[in-house]
This record gives sequence, structure tokens and C-alpha cells, in this order.
Amino acid sequence: MFDTKKVSIQWGSQTLTLETGRVARQADGAVLATLGETVVLCAVTAAKTVKEGQDFFPLTVHYQEKFSSSGRIPGGFFKRERGATERETLVSRLIDRPLRPLFPDGFYNEINAIAQVLSYDGENEPDLLAMIAASAAMTLSGVPFMGPIGAARVGYKDGEYQLNPSDKDVTTGELDLMVAATHDAVMMVESEAKELSEDVMLGAVMFAHKASQQVIDAIIKLAEQAAKEPWELKTGADLSANKAKLKSLIGADMAAAYKLTDKQARQTAIAVARTKAREAFEELKHANPAEYLGTLKLVKKVEAEIVRGQILNDGVRIDGRDTKTVRPIDATVHFLPRAHGSALFTRGETQTIATTTLGTRDAEQMIDGLNGLSYQHFMLHYNFPPYSVGEVGRFGAPSRRDIGHGKLAWRALHAVLPTKEEFPYTIRVTSDITESNGSSSMATVCGGSLALMDAGVPIKRPVSGIAMGLILEGDKFAVLSDILGDEDHLGDMDFKVAGTSEGITSLQMDIKIAGITEEIMRVALA
Repeated sequence: MFDTKKVSIQWGSQTLTLETGRVARQADGAVLATLGETVVLCAVTAAKTVKEGQDFFPLTVHYQEKFSSSGRIPGGFFKRERGATERETLVSRLIDRPLRPLFPDGFYNEINAIAQVLSYDGENEPDLLAMIAASAAMTLSGVPFMGPIGAARVGYKDGEYQLNPSDKDVTTGELDLMVAATHDAVMMVESEAKELSEDVMLGAVMFAHKASQQVIDAIIKLAEQAAKEPWELKTGADLSANKAKLKSLIGADMAAAYKLTDKQARQTAIAVARTKAREAFEELKHANPAEYLGTLKLVKKVEAEIVRGQILNDGVRIDGRDTKTVRPIDATVHFLPRAHGSALFTRGETQTIATTTLGTRDAEQMIDGLNGLSYQHFMLHYNFPPYSVGEVGRFGAPSRRDIGHGKLAWRALHAVLPTKEEFPYTIRVTSDITESNGSSSMATVCGGSLALMDAGVPIKRPVSGIAMGLILEGDKFAVLSDILGDEDHLGDMDFKVAGTSEGITSLQMDIKIAGITEEIMRVALA
């Protein structure tokens, strides 16, 4: 009845098994991944056609933890899995980030990847397994995915790296690092560390990259047995003539706009140039809507070429800085009279009001998870209102991005907090972004550190954070310190590092191209 295909490898101290053909057979790709007694199912489905007018890639990753996987019944009134928890949201983002850059430009078919934890043994974390299952399911589905990716978790204890450490090892060790990588290069890094050196962190990333190669080989072996026929990608219309017309029409305007150092003035000038482009191709809008949308997408390519060329050739950035200069910083503590601790932190055109509130044990956050009830005495909440970028938009519940940025700052500060025995208070830090032009999560780290000290929390040392960018063309590359929002959008990397005078406490990296080399990472860390 079932045409089951299976691949098993010895991975560290455990056996990793990838299976397809027995479960979820109507999905385009479905993989049951097992590590120890933790089992995750990931099913991938893709729309066969593109929605009319679609001009972006709608990939959605959903990660869900079933309470039955650890023999538990959910708490609360409804007794069933509800909307995504904070952890499920964070893991969904973790899986999405390395997958998204590996789809070709112009591929706009909607794709769903749904990963569900079916069994959890309390030792092998399902987030890592879900990422591996998602990569394998994408590879089998036939969609134009330029993978597979592998993944590995790394700990560091007693001067040695540990592959896929247990929760206990992570708690007693100095590092919890997750890496996703292709065969050639690293795609994504997420980590929390206890003030480790740059060399130790870089070594951990490369250790994880090497370990992930076994996973990639296993996925390829499974694909050789069970992959569906690859989709035929329709080649889009040749728009080179339209691009040349755009360059002559708005190239000079865009170059002038990107020499304006004030963000609002620059955005106004860019908007005028974009309007000029739309008006020039107005007739095409009615004659050939698809070509019109494709032409408008080229406007961003023209912008990117101008900005990237200026940086690589002249070493001059959008706001006039060189590649190493950090924007002016202004920091004020005790900004709010009634908050327990507060700070206003401004770096260039990025600003946060950070507050610290102290409470008793009754204020701890209760978390109902696969391991049972747990209590969190340190919380960090990040808020990004639309006015911070001068826009009109949704205001209310935190988005996936808000939750992710908050967790990154939480990791950065967590390493320097006193123990509950030393400081028996519940701590809540909030970061309300009031202006944003690049790296508001790292401003949150800086503002949060100030607000903690203002509240009298005896942290080990102050923590600061910075975001690095990358422009890569062939063999030429430029690493940018303290990136702007536009440099993030038009560049190839978002590399965030937080730490103290003694070492790194958090490292997060996202790549928009097919990976990054050890040399580039070393320059960025330095």
C-alpha cells in the first residue's frame, strides 16, 4: 500500500532518519524526520499558478507543537492547540529565513510549509528537526528550490564544541547556537552565548557548517529515490530594453536621491523618481499588465546597482559615511519619571524608549510547553509602531518580526543578568521604537542595557549591539558597520552582533544570497 523511502545516518550520538511515502501523500512533498524519539512531520504544498497581479514570493512557514507529542493535555480553558505561541512563531521564522533566499527571482507561486511536532523525547529539540524536515520536503516537492540546506545546533562546554547538545548541556554550557547552511556556505545563524570570543563563535559556526553536510547528503540520498519531477520554470519576458529606458529616465535622479543624507528628504526624492517611472510606462499597464509589473520591479534593481556601485567603487555610503563609521549616538537615562528604569537611546535616525519594570515572583510569566509548566522571570518586549518609519499601518498585536527582534535582544541581555538568588525580582524590559532607520533590535539591546542599570539591576557588564551589512559582487565585497534600512534592503547580509567588553552574548545572521564565506564572517566580526 505504501511506497516508503527511508534514509538513516549516524549523526553525533543519535540516529537521524528521514522518511517519505507513508504519511501526507497528497502534499507536494512530505517528510517524517526522527532524531532519537523526537518525530516531526513537514508537509509542503505549492500553488500551481500565480495569483493575478502577484509581484512577491508568498512563502509561509507554520511550526506547531502538539501537546500529545510529550503526553500532555494543553492548559487553559479550551484544552486544544490554539494560535501560535511565541516559541512557535520564533521557530517558524527560524525555518523561513534560510529557505526564502534559495528560490529564484520572479518565482511568485504561493508555498506553504507546515511542520508539526508529533513526538518529543525531552532531549532532542524539535526546532532543529523541523528545519531539516522542511528542507527535505522542499527538495522532494519539485518546486524550484536551490537547496537542500542542512542544520545543526552547537554547544560549547569545557573548551569543546558539542553537536546537538541537550537542554541540560545548553543550560550548564556557554553557548546555544543554531546554523543553517548549504553545501558551500552558511545561510543563517541564531545564537546566545556567555561572553565568548570572536574566534570561539566563528569556530562554532564552522563546526556547525561541517556537521550540517551529513544532513545535506542524507536529503540528497532521499531525493534520489523519491523526488518529484522538477517544475518547468517559465522564463519571463526579456525586459532589458525596459531596464535601459529606466536607467536613462531615472538613473540620474536616483543617484542624486541617494546622495541626500536625510532619510525623509531621500525617501521623498526616491518617491518622485518612482512616480516618473510609473508614468513613463502607463500605456504598458493596460496593454501588458504582467510586463508592467515586471518593469516596476526593475526600479529596485536600478536603485540597488547605484547604491552598491557607490559603496564598492568609491567606499561612500548613502548617508556619506565610509564603511566603518558608526552614526552619532545619544543616550539619556531616567528619561521617564515614574518608570523603575528608563532610557532614550538614539543612533543616527534609529531611536528607542526602553523601560525596565521590576515585580515580585507573582509577575513571572507562566509558559505551558512540551516540557510542562515553566516560569520566566525575565521578559523583553519589542514594539514597532508604524510612525517610527513615517508610515500609516497596522498597530496592535506584535507581528512575527516584533517577536523575533525582541527575542534577539532578550538573548543579548540574558547572559549578563544576575541569578534569581542574587536578585529575586521579575524583570520586564520594553523597547518602544520611536524612529527607525536600520537595526532597531540592536538599539533595543543598548537602550535595554541602560534601562536595566537605571533600575538598579546588578548586571555583570553593559551590553551593546551593532548590525553589519554586506555588498558582494563577484570577488569584491564591502562589510558595512551600523547599516541603514536601505542598506539592509539593497544589500546581501544582515549580521547582528551583541556583547560586552569581554565577549559576544548574541549573534544573528541572515543572508539574502546563496551563502557567505568564513572570510566575510571574520571581517564582519572584527
